[in-house]
Amino acid sequence: MKKYNVAVIGAGVVGIEMLRVLKERNFPVQDLRVFARSSREIDVDGQKYAVEAVSPEGFKGIDIALFAGTEGEKGAAVTFAPEAIKRGAVVIDNGADFRMDPKVPLVVPEVNAADVRKHKGIIANPNCSTIQMVVALWPIHKKAGIKKIIVTTLQASSGAGKAAVEQLKEETVIISSRGFTSVHVNVENRAMPQQLGFNVFPHIGGFSECDYTSEEWKLVHETHKIMHDKKIKISATTIRVPVRTGHSESVYIETAKPITADAARKLLSRAAGIVVIDDPSKSLYPMPKDVEGRDEVFVGRIRQDCFEKKGLWLWVVADNLRKGAATNAVQIAECLVK
Repeated sequence: MKKYNVAVIGAGVVGIEMLRVLKERNFPVQDLRVFARSSREIDVDGQKYAVEAVSPEGFKGIDIALFAGTEGEKGAAVTFAPEAIKRGAVVIDNGADFRMDPKVPLVVPEVNAADVRKHKGIIANPNCSTIQMVVALWPIHKKAGIKKIIVTTLQASSGAGKAAVEQLKEETVIISSRGFTSVHVNVENRAMPQQLGFNVFPHIGGFSECDYTSEEWKLVHETHKIMHDKKIKISATTIRVPVRTGHSESVYIETAKPITADAARKLLSRAAGIVVIDDPSKSLYPMPKDVEGRDEVFVGRIRQDCFEKKGLWLWVVADNLRKGAATNAVQIAECLVK
């Protein structure tokens, strides 16, 4: 089997997961290099990695460059992706900078793997909440056609990075130490716009058109691009919740053709990358604590709308650092080398 020189750019939570996933999935790596803003050494599950300061020259000889990406700001890919491409690498970027570029494929392998062939040096990895939703909805869309999606996401702190996870931890410790006499706390250098410990708030990204946040528009625009269907009506609310890792989504769909909950359940049970856990009578349904470290998308609470025969509800949960970021990027690389 041919092996490839691979670079991972970023040594934060997503970059570390990329290193894990490359190893776990036995990606055919000849030489692996890790780049970040500054040089240092990191330990990932007992294995040491030398991190080099990223530079254009560092991409010489690299075949595939996996950019971990930074949501909410211009990522390293804006500066260094052109340099990597110039030196012969194919870039797979987890950041938001290239996702809606019409020349850049936006890929979820279970949905539109064929789009990888269209790349001109760069392939974009979608937003975490979009990835898990389209994986769950694609089999239903192929069978019955989806006309409308209404989704509420419940997104974990790790989706906002390491600092947000630390904020949640600090707030939880402080409130617990008080014996829950007050749930109000104000930590220094807060990473998020509101307190997250023992709280939820509907604010992920900046507010823009129609008072949707940027995170909510990602679900709209990215889904249209990945599923090649701009006619689907999509409305989203994105909520930050006090969970470490694992995004949950309450998804309502209306289909063009009727499909029963049982038929949808069977369809999803056979679909690639999906695990159905759906027996509410026994308290069995997907939960963030159970999917952490897993690469699949988990679906449960599949049920018919009591008032609309073409309406279905689904509960969708996935590890936002794995399938929502690192694993999907490595799966794109796997499609590429095929």
